[in-house]
Amino acid sequence: MPLDAQTEAYVSALNAANDARPAVHELTPADARAGYLALARSFGPMPEVAKVENRTIPGPAGAIPVRIYRPSGKTDLPVIVYFHGGGWVIGDLDTHDRECRILAADTEAIVVAVDYRLSPEHPFPAAHEDCWAATAWVASNASELEADTSRMAIAGDSAGGNLAAYVALEARDHGLALQLQVLIYPATDARGHAADFDGERRASLIDNRDAPFLTLYSMHYFFSHLVGDQDHSSVANDWRLSPLLASDHTGLAPAYVATCEFDPIRDEGDAYAQKLRDAGVTVEHRQWAGQPHMLFQLSPVIDDGAALIRSVVKALKGAFSS
Repeated sequence: MPLDAQTEAYVSALNAANDARPAVHELTPADARAGYLALARSFGPMPEVAKVENRTIPGPAGAIPVRIYRPSGKTDLPVIVYFHGGGWVIGDLDTHDRECRILAADTEAIVVAVDYRLSPEHPFPAAHEDCWAATAWVASNASELEADTSRMAIAGDSAGGNLAAYVALEARDHGLALQLQVLIYPATDARGHAADFDGERRASLIDNRDAPFLTLYSMHYFFSHLVGDQDHSSVANDWRLSPLLASDHTGLAPAYVATCEFDPIRDEGDAYAQKLRDAGVTVEHRQWAGQPHMLFQLSPVIDDGAALIRSVVKALKGAFSS
């Protein structure tokens, strides 16, 4: 089907307002970060929650900043560890502040958002190491968080979905039980993301190479910054960055997977959902017809964005109640 009419109107207005602005892959990381934050802030006031706390926790290379959202004064609430999107290069606690507030309030859970290290300053696998360290810290600090870490989930969008998929694999291997892994249009197979890739790319990478919000060229940009001076093929084939290539997917936490029709990484998200099913993992998978990448953050302006968040909340509440 064509791009959703409501989304197309919003994208057209956004493009007109930013007509003279270079594309993401033409910007410095600092300028790309500023632009992403400006877009997130353009959606208006943030939803209220009972308490928001900024603090740091121990990490493999120093302190990791986190933001803890509490929906109420209740204790022993379930907890969600959230990893933001942005190609491992852009994005932070503020770009995804709205979504974490909504998840906390509507799921009635504590949300711990992780401000993992970004590339190119900290190339792969820095972000992955931080996200696993943060998850392990949350699991071990129930009393400090006043949370019920026996009801714990992880979630992320885009690069954050990749990080969540990786953390789910680490959690299984370390004996950490998770009630759900929420993978929102996750990157799961980096082999086609490098500009110098000489194999056959997935159809969605070609069909949606010029799609709104994420293009093949911006993916090349993110991948090159993430890898830095490392060998492209070696990093792309590393299961941590390409969890689709992990040797074993059995015994993983149940998964909620969302993909979007007009998204370059649609096919690898779809493939990961099927890979999990084939391994006996319980999977709820929905592809959002007519929608592009970044739908999760468009809830203030796109009806399907709000519906996607509601769908995630429903999956989380169901996982925590069971």
